Amino acid sequence: MVCHRGETQLMSFHILLRQGNPSEGSWKGSHRVRRRDWVTINTLPNDILLEIFYFYLRAKWSTEWHTLVHVCQRWRDIVFASPRRLNLRLVYTGKRPMYEMLDIWPALPVAISLNTYPSSKSHHDRFWGNMAAALESEHNYRICEIDLICIPASHWERLATAMQKPFPELKHLEIWVEGNTVMSLPDSFLGGSAPLLRRVRLGNCPFPGMPKLLLSANHLVTLSLWIIPDSGYFSPQALGTALSVMSRLETLRVDFRSSRYPTSRPRPPLTRSVFPALIELVFEGVHEYLEDLLAQIEAPLLKKLEIIFFMNLEFVVPQLHRLIGHAESFKTCHRAIVDSSDRGIRFAVFREETHNHSSELFIAICGVDHLDRQLSSLVQLFSSSFLLLSALVRLDVEDPVHLTQQLSWKDYRETTQWLELLAWFTAVKDLRLSNRVGRHICEALEGVTEEKVKEVLPALQNIFLSGLQPSESVPEFIEGFVAMRQNSGHPIAVHPWVDRGYHSPFL
Repeated sequence: MVCHRGETQLMSFHILLRQGNPSEGSWKGSHRVRRRDWVTINTLPNDILLEIFYFYLRAKWSTEWHTLVHVCQRWRDIVFASPRRLNLRLVYTGKRPMYEMLDIWPALPVAISLNTYPSSKSHHDRFWGNMAAALESEHNYRICEIDLICIPASHWERLATAMQKPFPELKHLEIWVEGNTVMSLPDSFLGGSAPLLRRVRLGNCPFPGMPKLLLSANHLVTLSLWIIPDSGYFSPQALGTALSVMSRLETLRVDFRSSRYPTSRPRPPLTRSVFPALIELVFEGVHEYLEDLLAQIEAPLLKKLEIIFFMNLEFVVPQLHRLIGHAESFKTCHRAIVDSSDRGIRFAVFREETHNHSSELFIAICGVDHLDRQLSSLVQLFSSSFLLLSALVRLDVEDPVHLTQQLSWKDYRETTQWLELLAWFTAVKDLRLSNRVGRHICEALEGVTEEKVKEVLPALQNIFLSGLQPSESVPEFIEGFVAMRQNSGHPIAVHPWVDRGYHSPFL
């Protein structure tokens, strides 16, 4: 059997990976496989073995290289001769001092990663002490990954101080700090430069100088800043300037803890930066911040957008409408969901062929517990420039996840704003209504006059009601609206609907 380089990938799945000689023959189906048809692993040249190792480690975890180097000396030599090709790393988990691990292995890159959370107080302090000592050591030039979550506030200052020096090989940084009051990171964090960074995730980690550091991180692919406290605030203009150098950025998340924003806003820039790789954008905060950030951004390949706004008396979001309108991906979305809870209201958009619970577009308004204000706020977000609404052909309105004293069924029954909301969905053909909220919406439709009946959901053809039995006729609470539509020459049919529900983590 002759092996060519182009056949390496196939061989990695079909070759017998074992040492020694196979038996004279064995049975495979109805054909006898003889010794001359076998290729043993020892007969392969080094470059072919290296390719097999590469595909093996891609299919598994990169730390599985330990398995390979313990097979034989030849394999060990091949693996250690190609550390970059195989992405070899030493993973330090803080269970013992780092030098004990470094003394027994070659000088490979080091990933500092939280493996298991310490169970006892003594183990807890020793663990975080080991992590701090590792960051304080002279091996900072070898550290390629820092992944530390649930950092106690009592240990954060030492860890933060240890990271105020260069880490020239650092590619992945994830830090999540516990507690409400923690030390802010200074501009000297990571030595003020991180040229190889590809992924950054910071949670509850105040760092007002973050945009300055990002100016050096032009290889960044993922930037996630979670629960930014007031002490870590930076302006959208500073963030936009930093992002402008990131042509490879694919995921951006900016999540503020509070509604802080200056009352005076500078004029938006005359030009925007194009982000050719950006496919996911997540934001939580005040709408003014997002508007000023989006004024600096073009993202034509955007595929996923998740927005949570803090409650405001007035929403004016032309930049958000522009971003959605320019993204080609959203133009293929045809289905929307509206639902609420005592925390707020949300609007989610899906492609019709989507079979999972992942929406392409998600907009929520939190911090308001009265339905009339929830509906009013959502109506404000919509406008004639929100072209996505005119492409939606299916709308689902679902029951709240849970109700409290602040949000009761009385609120649903008395509100008059359902019709204001439905007025924006001019292309909807199928309206699906959950059990209890559906009845109140139908009662609102019953109040439409004959002169206006063709103007409310003009493309509507079907109403699907949760709780309706297949044998039942049109319910009394929607009978009048159906009759008026029939008389107007725009008939609709009423069908039963099995409400499978879709509830986001926000609600």
